[in-house]
Amino acid sequence: MRWLTLLVSLPPTPTRHRVGVWRKLKRMGAVKLKGAAWILPETPETIELFQWLVQEIQSSRGEATLMRVDRIDTMTDEQLTALFHRERAAEYQSLMRACREVRAQLDRSTTAHRASVEPARARLERLKRELDRIQSIDYLESPLGRRARVRWETVSKRLQTMAARPRAATRQPHHALPPSGSTWVTRPRPHIDRIASAWLVKRFIDPHARFAFADPTDAAKKGIPFDILGAEFGHHGEDCTFETLLKRFGLKDRRLRIIAEIVHEADLRDGKFSRHEASGVDLAIRGMAATLHDDDELLERGMAVFDGLYEALKQKS
Repeated sequence: MRWLTLLVSLPPTPTRHRVGVWRKLKRMGAVKLKGAAWILPETPETIELFQWLVQEIQSSRGEATLMRVDRIDTMTDEQLTALFHRERAAEYQSLMRACREVRAQLDRSTTAHRASVEPARARLERLKRELDRIQSIDYLESPLGRRARVRWETVSKRLQTMAARPRAATRQPHHALPPSGSTWVTRPRPHIDRIASAWLVKRFIDPHARFAFADPTDAAKKGIPFDILGAEFGHHGEDCTFETLLKRFGLKDRRLRIIAEIVHEADLRDGKFSRHEASGVDLAIRGMAATLHDDDELLERGMAVFDGLYEALKQKS
Protein backbone atom coordinates (compact mmCIF):
# COMPACT_ATOMS: atom_id res chain seq x y z
CA MET A 1 0.00 0.00 0.00
CA ARG A 2 1.20 3.50 -0.84
CA TRP A 3 0.74 6.34 1.61
CA LEU A 4 0.56 10.10 1.42
CA THR A 5 2.43 11.90 4.18
CA LEU A 6 1.90 15.59 4.81
CA LEU A 7 4.40 17.54 6.92
CA VAL A 8 2.86 20.73 8.25
CA SER A 9 4.37 23.79 9.90
CA LEU A 10 2.32 26.91 10.64
CA PRO A 11 3.20 30.15 12.46
CA PRO A 12 2.02 30.17 16.09
CA THR A 13 -0.17 33.18 15.39
CA PRO A 14 -2.84 33.76 14.35
CA THR A 15 -4.09 30.56 15.94
CA ARG A 16 -7.14 30.38 13.66
CA HIS A 17 -4.95 29.07 10.82
CA ARG A 18 -3.59 26.22 12.94
CA VAL A 19 -7.05 25.32 14.23
CA GLY A 20 -8.57 25.52 10.75
CA VAL A 21 -5.97 23.20 9.22
CA TRP A 22 -6.32 20.73 12.11
CA ARG A 23 -10.08 20.62 11.65
CA LYS A 24 -9.79 20.06 7.91
CA LEU A 25 -7.30 17.23 8.40
CA LYS A 26 -9.67 15.56 10.86
CA ARG A 27 -12.67 15.99 8.53
CA MET A 28 -10.83 14.37 5.65
CA GLY A 29 -9.95 11.38 7.84
CA ALA A 30 -6.19 11.96 8.08
CA VAL A 31 -4.33 10.37 11.00
CA LYS A 32 -1.53 12.16 12.84
CA LEU A 33 1.81 10.46 13.31
CA LYS A 34 4.50 11.73 15.64
CA GLY A 35 5.44 15.37 15.28
CA ALA A 36 3.73 17.33 12.53
CA ALA A 37 3.14 14.45 10.08
CA TRP A 38 -0.32 13.45 8.86
CA ILE A 39 -1.02 10.37 6.75
CA LEU A 40 -3.68 9.06 4.36
CA PRO A 41 -3.80 6.08 1.98
CA GLU A 42 -2.97 7.23 -1.55
CA THR A 43 -6.01 7.54 -3.82
CA PRO A 44 -6.89 10.13 -6.47
CA GLU A 45 -9.31 11.71 -3.98
CA THR A 46 -6.84 11.92 -1.08
CA ILE A 47 -4.12 13.32 -3.35
CA GLU A 48 -6.47 16.12 -4.37
CA LEU A 49 -7.51 16.78 -0.75
CA PHE A 50 -3.91 17.10 0.42
CA GLN A 51 -2.90 19.22 -2.59
CA TRP A 52 -5.65 21.74 -1.87
CA LEU A 53 -4.61 21.85 1.78
CA VAL A 54 -0.95 22.40 0.87
CA GLN A 55 -2.02 25.41 -1.17
CA GLU A 56 -4.08 26.77 1.72
CA ILE A 57 -1.24 26.29 4.23
CA GLN A 58 1.23 28.07 1.98
CA SER A 59 -1.19 30.96 1.49
CA SER A 60 -1.25 31.31 5.31
CA ARG A 61 2.57 31.68 5.34
CA GLY A 62 2.99 28.14 6.56
CA GLU A 63 5.10 25.30 5.17
CA ALA A 64 3.75 22.02 3.84
CA THR A 65 5.56 19.09 2.25
CA LEU A 66 3.58 16.30 0.58
CA MET A 67 5.35 12.96 0.11
CA ARG A 68 4.35 9.63 -1.39
CA VAL A 69 5.88 6.68 0.44
CA ASP A 70 5.67 2.92 0.02
CA ARG A 71 6.14 2.20 3.69
CA ILE A 72 6.95 3.74 7.05
CA ASP A 73 9.90 1.91 8.54
CA THR A 74 8.78 2.22 12.15
CA MET A 75 5.28 0.83 11.50
CA THR A 76 3.87 -2.09 9.54
CA ASP A 77 0.86 -1.73 7.27
CA GLU A 78 -1.14 -3.67 9.85
CA GLN A 79 -0.21 -1.18 12.56
CA LEU A 80 -1.12 1.74 10.33
CA THR A 81 -4.45 0.11 9.47
CA ALA A 82 -5.16 -0.36 13.18
CA LEU A 83 -4.37 3.33 13.71
CA PHE A 84 -6.98 4.35 11.13
CA HIS A 85 -9.50 1.90 12.58
CA ARG A 86 -9.05 3.43 16.04
CA GLU A 87 -9.71 6.91 14.64
CA ARG A 88 -13.03 5.80 13.13
CA ALA A 89 -13.98 3.56 16.08
CA ALA A 90 -14.96 6.44 18.36
CA GLU A 91 -17.23 7.91 15.67
CA TYR A 92 -18.91 4.60 14.86
CA GLN A 93 -19.41 3.78 18.54
CA SER A 94 -20.99 7.18 19.16
CA LEU A 95 -23.35 6.64 16.24
CA MET A 96 -24.33 3.16 17.43
CA ARG A 97 -25.06 4.54 20.91
CA ALA A 98 -27.34 7.13 19.34
CA CYS A 99 -29.11 4.38 17.36
CA ARG A 100 -29.68 2.44 20.58
CA GLU A 101 -31.19 5.56 22.14
CA VAL A 102 -33.63 5.95 19.23
CA ARG A 103 -34.57 2.27 19.46
CA ALA A 104 -35.19 2.63 23.19
CA GLN A 105 -37.33 5.70 22.53
CA LEU A 106 -39.43 3.74 20.02
CA ASP A 107 -39.75 0.76 22.36
CA ARG A 108 -41.01 3.02 25.14
CA SER A 109 -43.62 4.63 22.94
CA THR A 110 -47.13 3.15 23.11
CA THR A 111 -48.44 4.95 20.03
CA ALA A 112 -47.37 5.48 16.45
CA HIS A 113 -48.80 8.98 16.17
CA ARG A 114 -46.76 11.74 14.59
CA ALA A 115 -45.83 13.18 17.97
CA SER A 116 -43.90 10.03 18.86
CA VAL A 117 -42.64 8.95 15.41
CA GLU A 118 -41.47 12.19 13.82
CA PRO A 119 -38.73 13.10 16.34
CA ALA A 120 -37.26 9.62 15.93
CA ARG A 121 -37.53 9.89 12.14
CA ALA A 122 -35.73 13.25 12.13
CA ARG A 123 -32.96 11.95 14.35
CA LEU A 124 -32.49 8.84 12.20
CA GLU A 125 -32.19 11.05 9.12
CA ARG A 126 -29.40 13.00 10.86
CA LEU A 127 -27.70 9.77 11.92
CA LYS A 128 -27.84 8.46 8.35
CA ARG A 129 -26.06 11.57 7.09
CA GLU A 130 -23.44 11.17 9.83
CA LEU A 131 -22.98 7.47 8.97
CA ASP A 132 -22.46 8.34 5.30
CA ARG A 133 -19.91 11.00 6.29
CA ILE A 134 -17.92 8.61 8.48
CA GLN A 135 -17.89 5.87 5.86
CA SER A 136 -16.73 8.32 3.20
CA ILE A 137 -13.47 8.79 5.18
CA ASP A 138 -13.21 5.19 6.41
CA TYR A 139 -10.59 4.45 3.78
CA LEU A 140 -9.46 1.14 5.30
CA GLU A 141 -12.97 -0.14 6.10
CA SER A 142 -13.11 -0.49 9.85
CA PRO A 143 -15.06 -3.61 10.95
CA LEU A 144 -17.28 -1.30 12.99
CA GLY A 145 -18.52 0.35 9.80
CA ARG A 146 -20.65 -2.61 8.76
CA ARG A 147 -21.96 -3.04 12.31
CA ALA A 148 -22.95 0.61 12.47
CA ARG A 149 -24.87 0.41 9.19
CA VAL A 150 -26.67 -2.77 10.29
CA ARG A 151 -27.56 -1.08 13.58
CA TRP A 152 -28.99 1.93 11.77
CA GLU A 153 -30.97 -0.26 9.34
CA THR A 154 -32.42 -2.28 12.23
CA VAL A 155 -33.72 0.84 13.94
CA SER A 156 -35.01 2.17 10.63
CA LYS A 157 -37.05 -1.00 10.08
CA ARG A 158 -38.46 -0.69 13.60
CA LEU A 159 -39.55 2.86 12.82
CA GLN A 160 -41.13 1.82 9.51
CA THR A 161 -43.15 -0.87 11.25
CA MET A 162 -44.32 1.54 13.92
CA ALA A 163 -45.18 4.32 11.48
CA ALA A 164 -47.32 1.96 9.39
CA ARG A 165 -49.65 0.92 12.20
CA PRO A 166 -52.08 3.85 12.36
CA ARG A 167 -52.47 3.93 8.59
CA ALA A 168 -53.25 0.25 8.26
CA ALA A 169 -57.02 0.75 8.16
CA THR A 170 -57.06 3.68 5.74
CA ARG A 171 -54.02 3.43 3.50
CA GLN A 172 -54.01 1.56 0.23
CA PRO A 173 -53.65 -2.21 0.50
CA HIS A 174 -50.08 -3.29 -0.05
CA HIS A 175 -50.99 -4.82 -3.40
CA ALA A 176 -52.58 -1.57 -4.66
CA LEU A 177 -50.33 0.51 -6.90
CA PRO A 178 -50.42 4.29 -7.25
CA PRO A 179 -52.84 5.47 -9.96
CA SER A 180 -51.56 6.83 -13.26
CA GLY A 181 -50.65 10.49 -13.17
CA SER A 182 -49.73 10.47 -9.48
CA THR A 183 -47.30 12.99 -8.04
CA TRP A 184 -44.22 11.29 -6.59
CA VAL A 185 -42.56 13.28 -3.82
CA THR A 186 -39.01 13.07 -2.49
CA ARG A 187 -36.49 15.16 -0.58
CA PRO A 188 -34.89 18.25 -2.17
CA ARG A 189 -31.44 18.05 -3.84
CA PRO A 190 -31.90 14.61 -5.39
CA HIS A 191 -28.89 12.36 -5.81
CA ILE A 192 -28.34 9.09 -7.60
CA ASP A 193 -30.98 6.82 -5.98
CA ARG A 194 -33.73 9.46 -6.13
CA ILE A 195 -32.90 10.47 -9.71
CA ALA A 196 -32.67 6.86 -10.88
CA SER A 197 -35.93 5.99 -9.10
CA ALA A 198 -37.75 8.93 -10.72
CA TRP A 199 -36.40 7.83 -14.11
CA LEU A 200 -37.62 4.28 -13.49
CA VAL A 201 -41.11 5.52 -12.55
CA LYS A 202 -41.37 7.84 -15.55
CA ARG A 203 -39.97 5.47 -18.17
CA PHE A 204 -41.28 2.07 -17.03
CA ILE A 205 -44.07 2.51 -14.48
CA ASP A 206 -46.12 5.63 -15.22
CA PRO A 207 -45.28 7.90 -18.19
CA HIS A 208 -47.77 10.45 -16.82
CA ALA A 209 -46.11 10.64 -13.40
CA ARG A 210 -45.17 14.03 -11.97
CA PHE A 211 -42.50 14.82 -9.40
CA ALA A 212 -42.22 17.24 -6.50
CA PHE A 213 -39.90 17.95 -3.61
CA ALA A 214 -40.84 18.38 0.04
CA ASP A 215 -39.59 18.04 3.58
CA PRO A 216 -39.86 14.36 4.65
CA THR A 217 -42.51 15.21 7.24
CA ASP A 218 -44.79 16.73 4.58
CA ALA A 219 -44.14 14.41 1.64
CA ALA A 220 -47.15 12.14 2.21
CA LYS A 221 -49.50 15.15 2.09
CA LYS A 222 -48.29 16.10 -1.39
CA GLY A 223 -48.22 12.76 -3.18
CA ILE A 224 -46.51 9.36 -3.19
CA PRO A 225 -43.36 9.55 -1.00
CA PHE A 226 -40.24 7.83 -2.32
CA ASP A 227 -36.68 7.50 -1.01
CA ILE A 228 -37.85 8.95 2.29
CA LEU A 229 -37.32 7.23 5.63
CA GLY A 230 -40.34 5.08 6.45
CA ALA A 231 -41.89 5.31 2.96
CA GLU A 232 -43.24 2.20 1.22
CA PHE A 233 -41.11 3.08 -1.80
CA GLY A 234 -37.81 3.53 -0.01
CA HIS A 235 -34.90 1.54 1.38
CA HIS A 236 -35.91 -1.88 2.68
CA GLY A 237 -33.41 -4.32 4.13
CA GLU A 238 -30.32 -4.19 1.92
CA ASP A 239 -32.23 -2.69 -1.02
CA CYS A 240 -31.99 0.91 -2.16
CA THR A 241 -35.15 2.62 -3.41
CA PHE A 242 -34.50 1.73 -7.06
CA GLU A 243 -34.32 -1.96 -6.11
CA THR A 244 -37.50 -1.67 -4.03
CA LEU A 245 -39.36 -0.23 -7.02
CA LEU A 246 -38.09 -2.98 -9.33
CA LYS A 247 -39.42 -5.65 -6.99
CA ARG A 248 -42.65 -3.85 -6.10
CA PHE A 249 -43.65 -3.40 -9.73
CA GLY A 250 -42.28 -6.75 -10.92
CA LEU A 251 -39.89 -5.34 -13.54
CA LYS A 252 -37.69 -8.10 -14.97
CA ASP A 253 -35.69 -6.20 -17.62
CA ARG A 254 -32.04 -7.39 -17.55
CA ARG A 255 -30.70 -3.89 -18.16
CA LEU A 256 -32.75 -2.52 -15.29
CA ARG A 257 -31.24 -5.14 -12.99
CA ILE A 258 -27.76 -4.02 -14.02
CA ILE A 259 -28.67 -0.37 -13.41
CA ALA A 260 -30.07 -1.40 -10.01
CA GLU A 261 -26.66 -2.84 -9.08
CA ILE A 262 -24.91 0.33 -10.27
CA VAL A 263 -27.26 2.56 -8.27
CA HIS A 264 -26.97 0.33 -5.19
CA GLU A 265 -23.17 0.44 -5.26
CA ALA A 266 -23.03 4.21 -5.82
CA ASP A 267 -25.64 4.95 -3.16
CA LEU A 268 -24.76 2.48 -0.39
CA ARG A 269 -21.09 1.63 -1.12
CA ASP A 270 -21.44 -1.62 0.80
CA GLY A 271 -19.50 -3.76 -1.68
CA LYS A 272 -22.49 -5.98 -2.44
CA PHE A 273 -22.05 -5.48 -6.19
CA SER A 274 -18.79 -5.01 -8.08
CA ARG A 275 -19.93 -2.48 -10.64
CA HIS A 276 -17.07 -0.32 -11.89
CA GLU A 277 -19.59 1.92 -13.67
CA ALA A 278 -20.94 3.08 -10.30
CA SER A 279 -18.16 5.57 -9.58
CA GLY A 280 -18.49 7.19 -13.03
CA VAL A 281 -22.26 7.57 -12.87
CA ASP A 282 -22.02 8.83 -9.29
CA LEU A 283 -19.39 11.41 -10.31
CA ALA A 284 -21.54 12.62 -13.23
CA ILE A 285 -24.57 13.11 -10.97
CA ARG A 286 -22.46 14.88 -8.31
CA GLY A 287 -21.06 17.17 -10.97
CA MET A 288 -24.54 18.15 -12.12
CA ALA A 289 -25.70 18.68 -8.53
CA ALA A 290 -22.76 21.03 -7.95
CA THR A 291 -23.63 23.21 -10.96
CA LEU A 292 -27.45 23.00 -11.11
CA HIS A 293 -29.30 24.68 -8.27
CA ASP A 294 -32.84 24.02 -9.50
CA ASP A 295 -34.04 20.59 -8.33
CA ASP A 296 -36.44 20.09 -11.25
CA GLU A 297 -33.68 20.78 -13.78
CA LEU A 298 -31.29 18.52 -11.88
CA LEU A 299 -33.88 15.73 -11.93
CA GLU A 300 -34.54 16.15 -15.65
CA ARG A 301 -30.88 16.16 -16.64
CA GLY A 302 -30.09 13.31 -14.29
CA MET A 303 -32.83 11.22 -15.87
CA ALA A 304 -31.19 11.84 -19.26
CA VAL A 305 -28.03 10.22 -17.86
CA PHE A 306 -30.01 7.06 -17.17
CA ASP A 307 -31.59 7.19 -20.62
CA GLY A 308 -28.07 7.05 -22.03
CA LEU A 309 -26.96 4.35 -19.62
CA TYR A 310 -29.95 2.16 -20.51
CA GLU A 311 -29.21 2.55 -24.23
CA ALA A 312 -25.48 1.86 -23.72
CA LEU A 313 -26.30 -1.38 -21.92
CA LYS A 314 -28.45 -2.43 -24.90
CA GLN A 315 -25.51 -1.91 -27.23
CA LYS A 316 -23.25 -4.00 -24.98
CA SER A 317 -25.65 -6.95 -24.89
